[in-house]
Amino acid sequence: MRILIGYASQSGSTAEIAEWMAAVLQQDHNVDVLEIGQIGSLDNYEAVVLGSAIHSQSWLPAAAEFVHGHAGALRTKPIWLFSVGMSDGLPRPLRKLAKTAQDKRIALAFRDKIQPRSHRVFSGVCRAEQLPRPGRMLFVAGGGHFGDYRDRAEIEAWAREISRALIAGAYPAGPATG
Repeated sequence: MRILIGYASQSGSTAEIAEWMAAVLQQDHNVDVLEIGQIGSLDNYEAVVLGSAIHSQSWLPAAAEFVHGHAGALRTKPIWLFSVGMSDGLPRPLRKLAKTAQDKRIALAFRDKIQPRSHRVFSGVCRAEQLPRPGRMLFVAGGGHFGDYRDRAEIEAWAREISRALIAGAYPAGPATG
């Protein structure tokens, strides 16, 4: 099966996560990994995994525009979505709340347009230099911590779930689930 992994990444963390997923999926499938802006036709793909960095609680504009512009083609294929934010850099009491809010907001934004099989929110990398000075000060004052919060084992496990679903021909229909 030929799978497309498309991503929108501002600082590289989402791109690396897409590559980690590809390494797992390539064990059983043919996989292309492309930045959203490099994707042309979806005709040659039997399944699609799309991901974006989260900024201001939403996907990057290029990723959201891609989904809206290709909704017709995406609805005809099994599709999985992933988002990369910085929820694990937040103070412990806010992490789950932030991740749940991001998941709901993004899944709802796309559910009716493309009916993704699943949506996952992963933590990414949060570096001080990625934020403007006022944003850095606010983040630290609120108890946030900079660092690399990616959980490669979690990401690869999700990619294995996708692979198994594709091999079995079992892609749950309907609204996005974790």
